[in-house]
Amino acid sequence: MAGGQLQVLGALDLAKTRWYHFTATVIAGMGFFTDAYDLFCISLVTKLLGRIYSFDPNSKSPGTLPPNVSVAITRVAFCGALSGQLFFG
Repeated sequence: MAGGQLQVLGALDLAKTRWYHFTATVIAGMGFFTDAYDLFCISLVTKLLGRIYSFDPNSKSPGTLPPNVSVAITRVAFCGALSGQLFFG
């Protein structure tokens, strides 16, 4: 590390905790929560879409999406998350 970087890190170590630090932590935590939430809930969304759009009333089991449609929806969600992280922070 360069000397200037060490000075900045030293100043951060000596800085007192202020309201801004708590605000920044909460905002970062909310961003992480919303990013993780959409990745974890995509499996539930595909199951719900299967029950809504692929339901067979003559069957005793709930409807499921065709495997290729379910995989496509999941891939789009993951590609959207990746592109959002790369291009929007």
